[in-house]
Amino acid sequence: MSKCEQCIVREFSSLKALNKEELLKIANCKSSYTIKKGEPIFEEGENVNGIFCIKDGVCKLSKLSANGKDQIVKLVSKGELLGQRSMISDEPVNLSAVALEDMEVCFIPKSEIMGFFNQNNTFSMNVMKSICGDLKEADDHMVNMAQKTVKERLAATLLYLQDSYGTNEDGSLKTQLSREEIGSMIGTATESCIRLLSDFNKNGLIELKGKKIFLKDVHGLKREAN
Repeated sequence: MSKCEQCIVREFSSLKALNKEELLKIANCKSSYTIKKGEPIFEEGENVNGIFCIKDGVCKLSKLSANGKDQIVKLVSKGELLGQRSMISDEPVNLSAVALEDMEVCFIPKSEIMGFFNQNNTFSMNVMKSICGDLKEADDHMVNMAQKTVKERLAATLLYLQDSYGTNEDGSLKTQLSREEIGSMIGTATESCIRLLSDFNKNGLIELKGKKIFLKDVHGLKREAN
């Protein structure tokens, strides 16, 4: 059993406020899973009844729109928690979480986590701050969707993917999204996304090799993004 006190998730999330005794409690009740690329961690409308700690990998959080399209709301990676909001609001999850690559996750039941709220003020404060951060991010995303052009949003998203998730040894973006997924992130049709990527490629901002994307001119992309 992996030790919760040495885990990356503990260092970067609300769990850093828990003491050794509390972390030992978690270690004894958590379940660990390997989630394969393309598999869901949970689906919209599910009662999750706990939180997921992402130990490794990246997943997309998305919502199904009325027309049956998958709208990607954000990406979440190692060191982060999933399900905090629905655990506190006592509601089913509002979004689906699907693995974009093979993932290692741990699940901690609500019954254990809620006990810490009464005993550890720093922990409950950390959870609140984390949820406030998510709200701020959602506000920024909404404003960007309303005020930026699709071209600006694409440039900003490509930069975000490189800054947040890095590159492979060959220099291509590490988090490999399909054209449809990138389109969903920037709020446009797949065809428009393909056309814009092709334009960026022609203008030397990026290079496309099959599914791989290489950012060739970061300064140029920054100009496009702003």
